[in-house]
Amino acid sequence: QVQLVEFGGGLVQPGGSLRLSCAASGSIDSIYYMGWYRQAPGKQRELVAQITSGGSRNYADSVKGRFTISRDNAKNAVNLQMNSLKPEDTAVYYCNAIIATTTMDRLNTWGQGTQVTVSS
Repeated sequence: QVQLVEFGGGLVQPGGSLRLSCAASGSIDSIYYMGWYRQAPGKQRELVAQITSGGSRNYADSVKGRFTISRDNAKNAVNLQMNSLKPEDTAVYYCNAIIATTTMDRLNTWGQGTQVTVSS
């Protein structure tokens, strides 16, 4: 009915930058929240950053000042610019969105995940 497709990720050296993108498609009426979570090996999935349709942002303390989330409502897309990356940022990053569909459902939707590895 709806899906999220992620782009970006990869291997980067400490101090480097990466940009993640995610686009929603399907029977979308509106999208409340869009954001990014991450899960490192042996750890629970955690919120990285989130943005509302109105542009209000929320960041995990560990990424404040380094990561920036942005959103293109016209394209149903969200981006995560990650700067000054650290080895502890290594994880699988998942796009997430709370979507209202054209059939009046409200879906908590996840992308397939993209690997980010920060290593020298």
